[in-house]
Amino acid sequence: MNKKSLLWSLVSLVVLASMMLASCAPAATEAPPATSAPATEAPATEAPATEMPATEAAATEAPATEAPTGNIPPAGQELQDAYAGKFKGTTVSMTGPFVDADAVKFDNSVKAFEDATGIDIQYAGSKEFEASIRIAIEGGSAPDVVDFPQPGLLATFAKEGKVTDLTDIVSQDWLKQNYIQSWLDMATMDGPNGPIMAGVWGRANIKSIVFYPKKAFDEAGYTVPTTWDELMALTKQISDDGDTPWCIGIESGAATGWPMTDWMEDVMLRTTSPENYDKWVKGELKFDSPEVRNALKYVTDIWFNDAYVYGGRKAVTTTAFGDAPKPMFDNPPKCWLHRQGDFIQSFFPEGLKGGEDYDFFYLPPIDDQYGKPVLGGGDIYALINDRPESRAVIEYFSTGDSVKGWVEAGGTFSPHNDSSLDWYHDPVGRKLAEILKGATTFRFDGSDLMPGAVGSGSFWKSMTDYVSGSIDEDTALKQIDASWPK
Repeated sequence: MNKKSLLWSLVSLVVLASMMLASCAPAATEAPPATSAPATEAPATEAPATEMPATEAAATEAPATEAPTGNIPPAGQELQDAYAGKFKGTTVSMTGPFVDADAVKFDNSVKAFEDATGIDIQYAGSKEFEASIRIAIEGGSAPDVVDFPQPGLLATFAKEGKVTDLTDIVSQDWLKQNYIQSWLDMATMDGPNGPIMAGVWGRANIKSIVFYPKKAFDEAGYTVPTTWDELMALTKQISDDGDTPWCIGIESGAATGWPMTDWMEDVMLRTTSPENYDKWVKGELKFDSPEVRNALKYVTDIWFNDAYVYGGRKAVTTTAFGDAPKPMFDNPPKCWLHRQGDFIQSFFPEGLKGGEDYDFFYLPPIDDQYGKPVLGGGDIYALINDRPESRAVIEYFSTGDSVKGWVEAGGTFSPHNDSSLDWYHDPVGRKLAEILKGATTFRFDGSDLMPGAVGSGSFWKSMTDYVSGSIDEDTALKQIDASWPK
């Protein structure tokens, strides 16, 4: 496994040619003949494409997990055949955005499967994943399985008929058992002849959380809120005590504005239906609509109150997103609450310990009818070359066992229902996993799903201009709508 990335780089033309021949030749086995922060925002857990630079993941290697004991998950016939040894000696090629330490974690997490089945998963990651996978797929030389950190890119290939429909490959009963419905909804995409199951979700990250300085918070006698009304009461209480409740900053170079889009997405999930969220992401529900204006008001009730934001409204657009939470750790804190994805911990001052120096809580619901939604990202695995051994691999990725080693090493979360909280060895990771497992709805970062002209263009810019005061709300919303590709 340690040689794979090097071999791929040195003899890429030979590998690509051999993959093309393999896809045409009959299998040599006894069986006949398978996610911006945002994929773009969060370093390590989900490599950003546009909103912020990825940081190198911790170099902790994922321990090789043991093969499943007892019953093999009923994900599909090919997975059963694989554990029966029918595909021993075969190779399944794979690519994705994992490089360096993340590639090592991935390789170690699938090693037990390889040892148990004899299937060699040859993974070669790329820092230029989006460009390289487009060339490979359009040239007919793509690997068998591809990890997409952004479902929008996969949706493009699904529409073009470039990916295999998993509806009749991975057991639908199993998928319904092992994922909440949201993950299945997000994996269902338009194919050339109608909806298809375009992939299975392999890992996740979480954004719907609020960090706070635990020691000072506890000493002040504050209580973690569980409803939006309680959150606003806490905000007012901190302000009445003479302090500033919120730490907020959205500066991020060319990607300035993305933290505002995250807030909007989180509040949209709490004030309207998942169906409306999906319509909004697709451009079927306009920004200049009652639903979006309602969500925006919840955000601006906090952001535009100078007593509630460190530095006041004017400081939000000039404060770097990575610097925004740091005043929480002054003594005494200069601000107390910071809503951001789990990745933001890597920007905290060194030496702080989660659960002691800081903690976090789930961003509370607003309207009870929409349950406990979670905003985040993740990786979806798609099958490009349909062969029995590659089917077995894609079926394996629908099981928690496929990501167990990575979870144990730290740095990712499992979206699978058959995963265990015991796999999370640090209390911060376990608590985040509990939030993910408790979600009634999960939705991907909306700006990452929108066309680039909107999601990483007008949405960022117009919201930044609105927050800075250079344009008003009406202008901002109408500008975004006008930028939507016709």
